[in-house]
Amino acid sequence: MKVVRSLSGYVAPIAPVATIGNFDGQHRGHQALLRTVVETAERLGGTPVVITFDPHPIRILAPHVELKFLTSPEDKLATFESAGIREVVFLPFTSSFAALSPESFVTETLAGTLGLREIFVGEHFAFGKGRVGRFEDLRRLGDASGVGVHAITPVCVDGAIVSSTRIRRLLQNGSLEEATRCLGRRYAWTGKVVEGEGRGRDLGWPTANLPLPLERVVPKDGVYAASTIWKHRTFDSIAYLGTRPTFEVDGKRFLEVHLLDERQTLYGETITVEFVAHLREDRTFPSAEALAAQIETDVAAARARLSALGHPSKA
Repeated sequence: MKVVRSLSGYVAPIAPVATIGNFDGQHRGHQALLRTVVETAERLGGTPVVITFDPHPIRILAPHVELKFLTSPEDKLATFESAGIREVVFLPFTSSFAALSPESFVTETLAGTLGLREIFVGEHFAFGKGRVGRFEDLRRLGDASGVGVHAITPVCVDGAIVSSTRIRRLLQNGSLEEATRCLGRRYAWTGKVVEGEGRGRDLGWPTANLPLPLERVVPKDGVYAASTIWKHRTFDSIAYLGTRPTFEVDGKRFLEVHLLDERQTLYGETITVEFVAHLREDRTFPSAEALAAQIETDVAAARARLSALGHPSKA
C-alpha cells in the first residue's frame, strides 16, 4: 500500500476510486465504506484510495478541544491495507486549507490534484470553509468536474447510527459490549510493558503493567475480562484499569493485566490488550487481604465470561 504525505509532484494512480474522512476507530460504518470503495475499484479496473488529513482537522479548527482517538496511526494504516486499499493520501490540514471554498476543494483538490474518478462519502458529509458544503453540493460540483459522487447509507447498531463520537461515549461510560458491536471488533491497546511496584505479585496475581497511551480513548475505570496478544499468541486475561485507590494517592491511572493460565515475564515486551467485558467498577478496599479476596471473585467472573464467548479458559 502506498502512503502519500506530500502532494508536491503527486501523480494520481489509475482511475482512483476514493473515500474521504478521518476514519478514527475504523468502525462498522467505515468498514462498509471501505468495502464499497474496494469493490467499485475492482469492477472499474481502478485504484481504491483513502483520502484523510494530517493533523486531524479539530487540531486546527478547535485546538482547545482535547480529542482522544480510538485508533493509533499505525493501526489505522494497517486496517486500510487489510481492507484492500491501495493508496492513502494525507492532505496537510492547515488554516489556509480549511479556508478553501467548497468549489475550490472539489475542483482544485479532488478533481485537480487527486484526479478522482469516483468518490464515496456518508450522507452527512460536510466540506469547505465553515463546513458549509453538503452532499448535494459535492454531487453538483463533482458532476461539473467529472467526478462521480455517491452516498453511503449509515450503518446502524442497536437502533442508532454508528459513529466515532458514539463509540467514545460508550467506552467512557462502561458500555463495552455495545461499543464492541459498533466497532465490529474489540477495543484494544498496544504498548510496551513497564515494571510496576510488584503489588499484584504480592497479592498472588502478578500483572503486566502498561502506561496509558496519551492520545487514546480511555475506557471506564474498573475490572475487565480481556485477551492479551503477545508474539502471535492469545492469552485469556483479567485487566484492571484505574488509579489503584487502595494503595495510591496520586491518582495516576494504569492498565494492569494478569494472564489467567500462564506465567510469563513480559517486562519490556510489546503486547496488545483487548477489552472483552466490563466486570465491575473500581473501588477502594479496606485492606490488601480484602482486595485479594475480591480478585479471586473477579478471576472467576472473567473465566465465566470468556468461557461463554468460546475462549479456551481453564476452569
